[in-house]
Parts: sequence; structure tokens; C-alpha cells
Amino acid sequence: MSSFNDLMVVGLTGQTGAGKSTVSKVFSENGFAVINADSVARKVVEKGTKCLAEIQELFGSGVINEDETLNRRALAGIVFSDSGKLEMLNTIIYPYITSEILQQIKDCSAKGEKLILLDAPTLFESRADDFCELVISVISKAELREKRIISRDNLTPEQARKRMNSQLDEEFFIKNSDYIITNNSTIETVYEISKEVSDRIKELYYNKIKVC
Repeated sequence: MSSFNDLMVVGLTGQTGAGKSTVSKVFSENGFAVINADSVARKVVEKGTKCLAEIQELFGSGVINEDETLNRRALAGIVFSDSGKLEMLNTIIYPYITSEILQQIKDCSAKGEKLILLDAPTLFESRADDFCELVISVISKAELREKRIISRDNLTPEQARKRMNSQLDEEFFIKNSDYIITNNSTIETVYEISKEVSDRIKELYYNKIKVC
């Protein structure tokens, strides 16, 4: 539960390949400031950061490019094939990610933003849901997600399935979310549903402010 009394921080998460980016775009168009946790994750492992140094110490120089940046494909090949190593990576990176997310929430607040969408694939795993008043999860059929991931990330079917299997299951998202957006149809359909949900959340926020 968020402790930002004058804000409403909404978490957006869900299954990889489910169409979260479309939902995020709709919320942005509807007046929400968006914090993208993928961008945060890239920032905390930039060249020269403490987080990157810890990753190199644990996984070796094979995950570092010649220019001293992170070799994401090499690291992904390791952690998505070994759940134990993925957990070790998460133990390193999540504290840096949550610290940066908290700072960005504060920055948004300082700019007068009151409705904030935290777009985070690993919202629950990183405990960033603690910052959120509401959580939305996007889910979709496995075969659709696999096709989207292969096309989006230029992966083999095996690599796509490994990424899918490394995530929380659909039942978890349904049980732990305030809103579920199912994306098994057209982009127009998910757009309409997302607009409806964002309108509803804005109404909840304004009603909360009136009460306060």
C-alpha cells in the first residue's frame, strides 16, 4: 500500500508478452505520469555503476562487453536457464531498482504529478508493489505471448518459453491484483478496456481527494 497520501501510485505488471506497453500508453494519454521500471533497470546497470560491478563480481567478465557495458544477452542466457542464478541476480539488482523508483516518484510529486503509473514487469518480485495503492495486471494466452516475445525480442521459441516460465503464473496475478486486463483480442479492444480502467482509477483518486 502506498504511503504517498496526496498521490495515487498505480502498479502495472503482468505476463511477458501480454501487451503491457499498450496499456501503459493509454494511461499516459489519459494524464498519468509513467515511471518505466525497464528504463530504471537499464539505468542502474549503466557502465561504472555499483550494481554493474556487483553483477560482474558474481557472474564473471563474460557478462561484460569490451566497452565495459553489460552484455544483456549473455546474462539472460545464464539466468533464464537457472532459477537459482536468476534469484541471485534479483537479490543484487532489486534494491537499486526500488531505490531509483522511489526517487522518481518523489520527482514526479515535486513536479505536481498526482497520478503515477509504475510500469514494472517484476512489480511483485521487487516488492515495488509496496509503493502502489492499486495494481493492474495484464494477462494473455500463452501461445499469443510466445509469438509476441519471439517477434519483439528476436528470440527462439525455446528462449521465449524460458522467459515465460521464469515469471509468476497467471493465478498469482489474478489473486494479487485490483484490476485484470485480458489481452487475447485486438489492440483496439485492449485500448478501450485500458481507457475504461484508467478513467475509473482517476475517479477513485478525485473522490479520495474530496474526502481528505
